[in-house]
Amino acid sequence: MDSKDKNKKLWFKRKLYGWGWYPVSWEGWSVTIFYIGIIILLYTAVYNSNSTTEWALLFLLPVAILTSTFIRIAYKYGETPKWQWGKKREDN
Repeated sequence: MDSKDKNKKLWFKRKLYGWGWYPVSWEGWSVTIFYIGIIILLYTAVYNSNSTTEWALLFLLPVAILTSTFIRIAYKYGETPKWQWGKKREDN
């Protein structure tokens, strides 16, 4: 854990494999569930639309904004992200 991570309650922890986070507190889970719920609502709003413009304005643009906001929240309230591939071995 980095020094900036020691003094705050973590909502998200760094994944063991790859890059990213997963929720570990009720705050992290509520943000994640809210994110997924909004995406489902946006999808159902444009499900029957044949217009590319409607898809772009009513689904793709809001999802891009929502995703960038979600990543910023995870970055602020989570461990510092980095690429990992499992646990580090301790050579003794």
